[in-house]
Amino acid sequence: MAGEDEGLSAGAVARRLGIAVTTLRTWHQRYGLGPSGHDPGHHRRYDADALARLETMRRLTTQGVPAAEAARVARSAGAAGIAQLAEDRPPVRDGGGHTVAVGRAGAQARGLARAAMRLDALTVRHLVQESVAEHGVVDAWQDLLVPVLVGIGTRHAATQRLVDVEHLVSRCVSEVFGGIRRPAPGSPVPVLLACADEEQHSLPLEAMAAALAERGVAARLLGARVPPRALLDAVRRTGPSVVLVWSHQADTADLATVTAVLELPRRPTVVAAAGPGWPDELPTGVLRPRTLQEALALVDTADPR
Repeated sequence: MAGEDEGLSAGAVARRLGIAVTTLRTWHQRYGLGPSGHDPGHHRRYDADALARLETMRRLTTQGVPAAEAARVARSAGAAGIAQLAEDRPPVRDGGGHTVAVGRAGAQARGLARAAMRLDALTVRHLVQESVAEHGVVDAWQDLLVPVLVGIGTRHAATQRLVDVEHLVSRCVSEVFGGIRRPAPGSPVPVLLACADEEQHSLPLEAMAAALAERGVAARLLGARVPPRALLDAVRRTGPSVVLVWSHQADTADLATVTAVLELPRRPTVVAAAGPGWPDELPTGVLRPRTLQEALALVDTADPR
């Protein structure tokens, strides 16, 4: 039986390494780092040795080694030699390194994490677009983006570094989510999404808005740091069926705000508090979705369409 790394397509290899398919083609054409075998009538596949050479090429170029020199090293070392090179590298201290941990997430998440650490915005955007196109916003968010964002956040908490990485990934994700087609002008807008006062993590709400757009539902996204008065004014003016307030940190989760939404004369059908900042005990009538899928289900229960 073929091993896990045998017979991979160019797309699968690109996702695993966190590079674009065009980069793979360039490395093949310029430096001879291409697939090892070819069956007539089939696309070329990358076996374990070819993948090991490409991993070395990617690692060395990330460290600043010129591409031609990195390719020479990659070509000259077989799989065993490449493994030895990895073993010979000194351990990285104090939260350093060229990747972030993504837990049990798949090869695509590992590839995205590598591209993020290289600040390779083109590849990050490409990988996110590819995942959204293939799997949809919900699966791309939960299976690809959350593991990478959590990994970056964990490293930042331990080292106070990677702010640049987080900002770059967030910007790329925002661009992809913002590019998803919205309902036509004049369509009902039944959902209002807002961050709690002083809460700056708005990306989960952008995922929510994009996932709703895929379903043909429009949302008003007020974004980060929405003061309570501004939120209440927006609810009064627009009369949404669903209001969802996001809090990532405990010190931004203001229960008085969601309580005030409940007490409006024309209260929304659904009032939800989402995000890890909220306490387990919420005011009666405030719902607590734990995932993007659960939040979308709450919109369905309000039946705004």
